[in-house]
Amino acid sequence: MRRMTVLATVFASGLALTAAQATTKAPDATLRLSGGSVAAGVGVQWANGTLSYKGKQYPVTVKGLSVGDVGVTAMEASGKVFNLEKLDDFNGNYTALGGGITAAGGGGVAAMKNQNGVTVELVATTQGVQIGIGGAGVDMTVGK
Repeated sequence: MRRMTVLATVFASGLALTAAQATTKAPDATLRLSGGSVAAGVGVQWANGTLSYKGKQYPVTVKGLSVGDVGVTAMEASGKVFNLEKLDDFNGNYTALGGGITAAGGGGVAAMKNQNGVTVELVATTQGVQIGIGGAGVDMTVGK
């Protein structure tokens, strides 16, 4: 029993160190989004934005974000993109990495990862907006 506890502790510590290293590493790209809600506080959120990658700007379409506050009809967000080795890896369905967090100043924070291992740390810059990721995830597609 004691050995299992020690192994579990070592494993958990390794995961924590990996997560801490990921947040201190420089991002491979940055993302800026703006969007509106079909039904504020309940409906699906759409967004468009720009991915800045290797000195170039690419348009991005997002489906599946939601905002948690009734009456919010627009939002602005920015984020850091990690593990992006090639542009096509950005496309896909992103699922949440843990629960939503509130940033200083009331903005929402969401961390998500797609099937290609690309991770996005997104921060709502609209005051008081909580970013939500539905059970089906968030689809993001980059145009060229």
